[in-house]
Amino acid sequence: MSKFNLVPFLCFFLAFSSLSAQTVTSKLIDAKTQKGIPYAAVQYGEHQGVITNEEGRFSFVLDAAQTPDSIYISSMGYQKTGFTLEQLQDSIIAITPKAIELTGVYLFDKELDVDEIMERVEERLPTNYNKAPLKQRFFLRQSSFNTLQKMDIEFKKSTIAELDKHLMDSIASIIPRNSAYYTETLGDYYQNGEENKLEIIKAAELYDKSNEGSMEALADKMEAIFRANVKPDSYLKIKSGIFGEKVPVDSILENEDEAAEIEEELKKPEKNYFLGNRKYILSIVNNQFFGKSKLDVAKKLNRYEYKLLGYSELENQGVYVVGFAPKRGADFQGKLFVNIEDFAIMRMDYENVKTIRSIRLLGFSYQELKYFGSTVFSKFDGDKYKLKFMNFTFGKKMGVDRPLKVIEKNKHVKGRRKQNELSLALDVVNYNTEKYELVIYDSDPVSKTDFEALKEDETVKATYLSAYDPEFWKGYTIMEPNQAIREFVVPAE
Repeated sequence: MSKFNLVPFLCFFLAFSSLSAQTVTSKLIDAKTQKGIPYAAVQYGEHQGVITNEEGRFSFVLDAAQTPDSIYISSMGYQKTGFTLEQLQDSIIAITPKAIELTGVYLFDKELDVDEIMERVEERLPTNYNKAPLKQRFFLRQSSFNTLQKMDIEFKKSTIAELDKHLMDSIASIIPRNSAYYTETLGDYYQNGEENKLEIIKAAELYDKSNEGSMEALADKMEAIFRANVKPDSYLKIKSGIFGEKVPVDSILENEDEAAEIEEELKKPEKNYFLGNRKYILSIVNNQFFGKSKLDVAKKLNRYEYKLLGYSELENQGVYVVGFAPKRGADFQGKLFVNIEDFAIMRMDYENVKTIRSIRLLGFSYQELKYFGSTVFSKFDGDKYKLKFMNFTFGKKMGVDRPLKVIEKNKHVKGRRKQNELSLALDVVNYNTEKYELVIYDSDPVSKTDFEALKEDETVKATYLSAYDPEFWKGYTIMEPNQAIREFVVPAE
């Protein structure tokens, strides 16, 4: 019997595997302006599609059995256009704006004015949108940008030599003034009423890990200083302005027995905040204007002024285009695209027209300055509308302008209880922007039994990347990254 030669077999297998899936990559632009068209729909199967990113880039994966005759691209204000697979691959695709966007010929038994349209929208909110248990395959990208606009630590007094002005200046210097953090997650999101569960298929985090290392080193240094100078049976009096709080030193500096217990605890399987944080974000965006939300456009009609702007098409359905603007102290303006037949909101574009929230109290300040985006709903292949796509940006500003004192006191020492003191004045202003992009690829019913049986992996983590890696998502259909993500790299030390 002759020996089986593995080498030719493996070569054939690898060659066949590379042909079994095909990744199609392209960029969509406006034929007139030559600029990328953001968040357009690219449909390559009956219920299969992707969304272009903010620059118009897109990609999707076809298996060997998929040979679509045409791939259709559509976007509000543009002519829906079909392309062959060969036309799309590694190319730039231009589509032409419609000559007139908000016109069309529609026949009505009774023509409705805008108030009647919005009354029907409000009336049918409970019945138009899905409430049954649901499983959604999704891709979520979160882009976080932090700008430390001001960081002043005024050193006033310290009775501990190591806690001097030089150390305070060092603390101020290592905190990054500008930082970016990107998270990408592909998974299945399960909903059953108020309950939700999550299975993460793959996830990545891009950020500068050295910032964490610097802060950990600083924390270790501060702990060493406290251990050397503060008595274990003391307590700390932390005062900021007129407020003060007692903190036992033992709660900050663990003794050896506590350290051993913590070491044992760390050996157990670690629950991770990543899963819970993704679930929280998904629950917020899925209920953005149906649950407790800042967006009250479809729930509090008396707070807005509505205007019928015309008619258009969305997913081959006729829609009313309704503009809205604030009245009676509301926060938003924008457009609603309302299905002519069932009065469902199929798309909503919105932006805030003023600061949404502003709090100033005793040296603390908090302002919600930006809240804008788009939300799209689709029936997929069912009879109820479900979330299909969402992008929104939330910008907030936080500040602290207060004195801070940390005083060590000890009642077991003869004489004055006061042992040590550190006195500072803080003036900090930070601006944070969170941008979320969510694509739902399919939306399927799931039984309550299957929902209850699903066990979540609470230890799941995202893969840390110090630079964008195009190979990480190879073979997966996701929303293409923008240029900032593609060029992200942690600077070499």
